[in-house]
Amino acid sequence: MKAAEFQIDSGDKGAVLRLSGDWTTAGLRRTPQRLDRALNGVTVDRIDIADLDGFDTAGALVLVQALDAPVPEKTWKDNPGAGRIYALVERLERGTAEPPKRPDAIIRTFSKIGQGVYDVLSEAMQTMAFLGRLILALGSALKHPGRIRWAAWVSHVERAGLDAIPIVIATNFFIGAVIAFIGADLLQQFGAQVFAVELIGISVFREFAVVITAVLLAGRSSSAFAAEIGSMKMNQEIDAMQVMGVDPFQALVIPRLAALLIMLPLLTFIAVIAGMFGGLLVSWSQLGLGPNFFIQRIEQNVGVEHLWVGLSKAPVFAIVVAAIGCRQGMAVSGDVESLGRRVTAAVVQAIFAIIFLDALFALLFLEMGV
Repeated sequence: MKAAEFQIDSGDKGAVLRLSGDWTTAGLRRTPQRLDRALNGVTVDRIDIADLDGFDTAGALVLVQALDAPVPEKTWKDNPGAGRIYALVERLERGTAEPPKRPDAIIRTFSKIGQGVYDVLSEAMQTMAFLGRLILALGSALKHPGRIRWAAWVSHVERAGLDAIPIVIATNFFIGAVIAFIGADLLQQFGAQVFAVELIGISVFREFAVVITAVLLAGRSSSAFAAEIGSMKMNQEIDAMQVMGVDPFQALVIPRLAALLIMLPLLTFIAVIAGMFGGLLVSWSQLGLGPNFFIQRIEQNVGVEHLWVGLSKAPVFAIVVAAIGCRQGMAVSGDVESLGRRVTAAVVQAIFAIIFLDALFALLFLEMGV
């Protein structure tokens, strides 16, 4: 294989570039650097390829980058194959746009802020549209109860509610035990360890049972709702349901919403029992407060009104967790990355909404004196 060579002959009408040897990837070697130096300040009028042995895209790219103007088509009349290769490379190379300049840091910062504001407003508008469709679907279900898909209701009650009982019991049992440990350690310093019972009862009844249960369902059920509905959206199953005349909100959203609305109060009550049992065991073992004394203190000094305060939050949390999960699932586009983002957003938004609403409930009950 003969290496790629060139020769530049000067004439009255301009320089002539004579190519010889093998202008391929293997034969070029250091020819591109030498050609650039030789053509510096030289205008090529004509190219002679009579002694050209081989030519591929690498050789064509060297010519395109070295010459300021395209090679005339008549140059390749004796070697049309090389001409086609050169024309393809020349069209691609000269037609490639330069990469856009990256804006400076200040512009990028304001751009991210603006994009964030736009995303928040867009998310709010889509959420309002979702709530509107959900209200219409609920009205239609109440108007035509015969269309309710009871089988789907029962299935989601089992999956979102009954299957969550073990994790709810275990988590709230340890939460009650931790509260009892903290109360016992703190109140013993003042000789008021007996009031650990009231601390356990009020905190579990009013806050921890319902909040911990709602957060568990946010991570467990809200993400599952978003993933299930989002997967159906990716596979165009929801579009198929609409073509067949089936309302996706009636078939997918309302059963999940109803399941959590039914089960979250029940799970909250179970969480209360588990949390109180954990607190009772710690109080009995650490403070010597027996079960009878513990239950008597709860009945006399805590009362059932604190339990009703906690249970009153459960339906609101259930609606929020289910609606956010279904809303994010409906917003999934056609790729897996969108599904992952929406599932993550469902969990994060549901947990944030639970904490925010719990703070509002605390302010409301404080103003009401409850």
